[in-house]
Amino acid sequence: MSRGKAISVKIATPKVIKALEGALAKLELDWTSQEANEAKYEKAKEVWRKQIQAFAIENIKKATNFRTSYRSYNNTLNIDYDIVVANEKDMPSEPEREFELLHAHEYRTQKEEIANAIRILKMTDEEVVNTSTYNAVARYL
Repeated sequence: MSRGKAISVKIATPKVIKALEGALAKLELDWTSQEANEAKYEKAKEVWRKQIQAFAIENIKKATNFRTSYRSYNNTLNIDYDIVVANEKDMPSEPEREFELLHAHEYRTQKEEIANAIRILKMTDEEVVNTSTYNAVARYL
């Protein structure tokens, strides 16, 4: 298929409205559950930090490139070293966010754009949505 050819498709307006309403509901759910998801992620991250510390202490005899730095202004000793990990499976795996972090301004913008698209599509008498209109809202679907 050549990249120069445009796709011309007509999609039923009620289907697009329903899909946008679903996207708006998902956005609302993601936003309301984000705080709980982030707290769960931070708790898992703290557990991982403790596991990585224990791993580093257990393997300190394998340390190479040992560096120290004493800070007299706050009486702290920084110790930095490298450990060659023979098998990556031996090392605790870092948790990953299983959700997309959504900032307040992104949430407000997306919510407003989706709601506006729904309102406009509900006012139309057209039975189908043309490709250019669909392309304008497709990123939310």
